[in-house]
Order: sequence, then structure tokens, then C-alpha cells
Amino acid sequence: MGQIIFLRHGQAKNNTDRILAGRTPGVPLTDTGIKQAEQTGKLLEDMNISAIYSSPIQRAKHTAEIVGEHNSVDVIIDDRLIELDMGKFTGVPYDEIFSSHGNVFMKFYNGELEIAHNGVETFADVKKRVLGIVDHVIEKHPDENVVLVTHMDPIKAMLSTIVDLSPTNLFELIIANASLNIFREQDHKFSLSGINVMHPSRFDQNW
Repeated sequence: MGQIIFLRHGQAKNNTDRILAGRTPGVPLTDTGIKQAEQTGKLLEDMNISAIYSSPIQRAKHTAEIVGEHNSVDVIIDDRLIELDMGKFTGVPYDEIFSSHGNVFMKFYNGELEIAHNGVETFADVKKRVLGIVDHVIEKHPDENVVLVTHMDPIKAMLSTIVDLSPTNLFELIIANASLNIFREQDHKFSLSGINVMHPSRFDQNW
């Protein structure tokens, strides 16, 4: 039995600025995000990590590199772990999007056509690519513990394949920065064994 461990990147500048960065290059981790990644790297030291795969986006890649240093594992970049393509909403503040288009996140999880019409990747497409990298990891690293460093919605996509979550559940669920979301795998069947796992000092703080 192996574990697929999804890790969201540490806090980044787009999180504090409340902007939909999407795939915009040059959005770094904050000092807090770097500390979060360090703490998570230490948490993983006892988990016998065999491989680390990462989104190519800077905030995820930097998180993965910090975790890799703690675990003496090199980082493999895989585009299937990339952030959503936010289309016309890329670089726009959350408040501005909500005032002009309503709750685009609920529309995204509902699969409404307005999302695709604005050039945003669909949730169905996110699920497809995430399950693609998971299948690849299972075949390449059987019965091993592998970390996949990515973004919030790819993690929600994985969760939604094994837990019956409504669009409202998906919208309200927050995957914390630099948190571990752990899936046990056996014979291509998954069970959820941890969500938002992080250093205990962070549970009384804003994520």
C-alpha cells in the first residue's frame, strides 16, 4: 500500500493580495510561505518519501524544492500538476471578479458554460489531468510514498473523485497553504487518510 500525498504550495503573494494569479509567472512565496514549506518538509521527514513531483509554477516549484531538500529527494516537474488556466480572469482581484461575474467558483464546480466561454479550464479537465499524473505515479512508484506539489483546485479535483462533494462543498472547502492531503492507494482504490495536515502551531492562525 502506497500513499499519494498532495501538497498545496506555501502562501504566495497572490494569496495575500487576493488576486487570481492562475499561471502568471513571477508570483513568489511570501516569507510566511517559505516558513510553511520548511515546516511541511520537516513533517515529511518521517514518511519515507520516494519521489516529489511538482507543478512548474514558481510558488509550487519553490515549495517542492524546500521539501525536497529536507527529504534528500530531487523534484520532477510535471505539467499535469499546474494551476488552473484562469482565462480572462487571470490577474484580476477576487472582489472585482465577484462583482462583475458573480460567484465564478461555484460556476466552475457546477461546470457552467460561462466558465469555458471566458477561457477558464473546466473542472472536468482538471480532474482528467490530475488522475493522469496519479495513474503515472502509481505505475512508476508502486507501494511507495510520493508527494505531488500543486494548487488548491487540483487537490479538490482528487478529493472529489473519492468523496461525494457537492459544488457548494467544494467551494466552501479550503485547502490550506502548505498542507498535506493524504490518499492511501491499493489496487488503484483510494481512501482519504488526511486532509489539511500541517504543523500544529498553524491551527490557531489564518491559513
